[in-house]
Amino acid sequence: MLRTMAWYVQSFVGHGDPINEIRTQPLKPSLIVSASKDESVRLWNVHIGICILIFAGAGGHRNEDFHPSDIYRIASCGMDNTVKIWSTKEFCTYVEKSFTWTDLPSEFPTKYVQFPVFLASIHSNYVDCNRWLGDFILSKSVDNEIVLWEPKMKEQSPGEGTADILQKYPVPNCDSWFIKFSCDFHYNSAAIGNREGKIFVWELQSSPPVLIARLSHAQSKSPNRQTATSFDGSTFLCCCEDGTIWHWDAVPTN
Repeated sequence: MLRTMAWYVQSFVGHGDPINEIRTQPLKPSLIVSASKDESVRLWNVHIGICILIFAGAGGHRNEDFHPSDIYRIASCGMDNTVKIWSTKEFCTYVEKSFTWTDLPSEFPTKYVQFPVFLASIHSNYVDCNRWLGDFILSKSVDNEIVLWEPKMKEQSPGEGTADILQKYPVPNCDSWFIKFSCDFHYNSAAIGNREGKIFVWELQSSPPVLIARLSHAQSKSPNRQTATSFDGSTFLCCCEDGTIWHWDAVPTN
């Protein structure tokens, strides 16, 4: 008999609409960021239960990601067709204060951040997934592809800059909204599904792009909404619109 135990710790109240993504700060796991349809991204201290910062944004946010080495940078994307880069550097005193806060969480002086430090219109439609790849960004819309690009910010002019597209990873029949990709820990590969239930695995460290695998099964025909990749990139999970979860393992070749 399977026995399960669960403990309620705390809940975080603040968003006014569905929450679409949560990410943990890799260098400070007490910090998480959440993206919501309520047009905000929020930075939380989960150990204290405090909302530290609220980042504004036109249209609902669908995804966000912490920079892998710069603890101050966050990239978000959403329904306004853009990818935004936010900085917490100017507000680091609020982050530090959250770790020593002893009053009620509701009394914390949460700071509202109105403007990003960079904004890019890489796509012409909703953007539902983005990930940092070093200082580059991977992002996806409904254009049947993942785009790798480099944000070039103007240090003296926050919010301004250019974006150079480096390469694209085609994904046939991936023109549906809300299909998210995943990467392994070292960002050697990216796995993404499509509306026909197939999975495409691209190598990220090569140029031009190399398709590592095309995964399919006769019974997997429903749109794939999200994938998960193991630490070493040898196992892939995908969840589909019909309620199924598919498991794929890489088979070593001689």
